[in-house]
Amino acid sequence: MIEITNVTKRFDKTAVLEHLNCKIEKGSIYGLVGANGAGKSTLLRLIMGIYKQDEGTILVDGVESFDNPLIKQKMAFVPDDLFFYSGYSLYEMAVFYQSIYDNFDMDYFKELCDLFRLDINRKVSTFSKGMKRQGALIVAIATKASYLFFDETFDGLDPVIRNLVKKIICESVAKDNTTIILTSHNLRELEDTCDHLGLLYKGGILFERDVDTLKTEMFKVQISLSGDFDEAEFKNLEIMSFKKKGSVTTLILKGNKEKIKVYLEKKNPIILDFIPLTLEEIFIYEMEVLGYEFESVIL
Repeated sequence: MIEITNVTKRFDKTAVLEHLNCKIEKGSIYGLVGANGAGKSTLLRLIMGIYKQDEGTILVDGVESFDNPLIKQKMAFVPDDLFFYSGYSLYEMAVFYQSIYDNFDMDYFKELCDLFRLDINRKVSTFSKGMKRQGALIVAIATKASYLFFDETFDGLDPVIRNLVKKIICESVAKDNTTIILTSHNLRELEDTCDHLGLLYKGGILFERDVDTLKTEMFKVQISLSGDFDEAEFKNLEIMSFKKKGSVTTLILKGNKEKIKVYLEKKNPIILDFIPLTLEEIFIYEMEVLGYEFESVIL
């Protein structure tokens, strides 16, 4: 488990993270979303022990990670700004990682390279941006670390490779109970992979939810009733948005779908359709309730 309590990090007296609190359960995939410059990379580097927080505590399996080689054995990090030693082949990078990580699985590394069709003997400097990203992900996953942190995970990957990476990440959690943090400024990239999502904004976690709960407790309803009506007709429901156009009203509702369906059917509607929302739509409405514009927070 990762426990982040009241963490503040400043650079040149400017607070990048301020009194941030977050808890990430073991064996989960946690998506950290936020605009560029929101502090996502800084937070990952703090958890890894690359940076030291100015205030607060960061515990990984109950101990501080900063200046702690034993806990760092359990963590692997793929930054947004990739680094490879000059002149190294992908295989030589794997050997280097094997010298650091006791559980590095060279056979699995080679298996993944075959799957991604990467030549392990080719110099990494000759790889395309997407190939370098694939190589870095493969090496990190092959460490068999208990915690994997991927910054801007899918940057530079085409849709086919992106889906393959998602599959391998999910397999790692299922087989090894790995805890994974994925960061992105694009909510859609994380929608079908993460168990939990946290929205980082102005140095803190503004919004945090279980993805399944988000998707099952908020939905769109289109309804038409005989006669005139307004929002007061649905006063017993938790309404996130109410829009009426002609005889059809579109509602964004929050709550138990089955109970709401029974309630609305008692009104003998002419039209009653339940429409699932995308995660991005859910975030838009949740941000509106909190008084923020989605585009200013995410983009």
